[in-house]
Amino acid sequence: MILKKQVFIADKKVNPLIGMLLFLISVVLFIATVPLGFVYGLLQSLYKKGIIGIGEYLLQMAISIDQLGNVAMQHLLNILWIKPSGYKFGNRDETISSALGRNHKLGTLTGFGKLIDNFLNRIDKNHSLNSIDYYIEPTPEILDLLCWIHIKDFKVLVFFDKNKGTYSLPATKKIKGEPDAEGLYKYLMKTLNIVLEFPSFDFLGIFEAQTGSQKPIIIDRKTCYTSRYTGSITSDAANEEAIWLDYGDREKLNKVDQLIFNYLMDSDYIR
Repeated sequence: MILKKQVFIADKKVNPLIGMLLFLISVVLFIATVPLGFVYGLLQSLYKKGIIGIGEYLLQMAISIDQLGNVAMQHLLNILWIKPSGYKFGNRDETISSALGRNHKLGTLTGFGKLIDNFLNRIDKNHSLNSIDYYIEPTPEILDLLCWIHIKDFKVLVFFDKNKGTYSLPATKKIKGEPDAEGLYKYLMKTLNIVLEFPSFDFLGIFEAQTGSQKPIIIDRKTCYTSRYTGSITSDAANEEAIWLDYGDREKLNKVDQLIFNYLMDSDYIR
C-alpha cells in the first residue's frame, strides 16, 4: 500500500503495420540519439548535484529500462518465472520488479523466479515488494475497485450478502475517465441512500491481495476513501444488509478487506 494519486489513460489501438513502423523508427532514433543524450545527462547531473545527481539520473534510467524489459521479455518471463496462475508480466506501465513483487505476494513464483527475487532482495532489501506500483494501467487480471471506509465507535461499516453469506466493504468498479469521488458518490447514493460531501473526501490508500473471483482476475485492488455524508444509512437491496464489524471480525472478510482492516487497526482507527 502506497499513498500517491495518478490517473492513467490507455492509448488507442493502432494498425499492426503502423506499430511495426513506429518500432523501427524508435529503434533508429534510439541508436542515433540516446548515446549522446546519455553522456550529456551524466555531465548535467554531475554539474548540478555531483555524485548524488548521477545516482538519481541512473536510477531513472534503470526504471525505464526495467519497464522496457517487462514488455520485451514478457513471454519468456511468464514461462520461466511464474506459475500458470501467476500475475503476468507485460504491462508497459509496470517494471519487471513490480510484477515480480506481485507474484511474490501471491506465492506464484517458480523456483527460478524465487532465485531471481532472492538475488534482488539481497542487493536491495525487499526490493520486489517495495517496487510494486499500485498506479499502473489496470489489466484484465486486476479487479479495480473504489471503496468507501466509514468508521463509527471503532467499528467499520460493511455489507453482508444474505444469499452468499459473505461480508465486504462498500465498493464499486472504477470507471475509466470518471473521477473517483463521482463514482463513489453515485454508488453510495444508490446503495445506501446517502449523499457524500465532496469537500470532505480524503484518500486513505490503495490495497491489493489475491482475489476470490474467477479467472482472468488474479488480484483485487481497492482504492479507499473516507468522507462525511448527509442522510441516514439504509440499504434498499433485499439481499444486502449494512452492518458494523470490529477488528475481531476480520476473518469474515476477503483477503484485500483483511489488509484494509489491518491498516485501520495499525493506524488506531479501529479496535
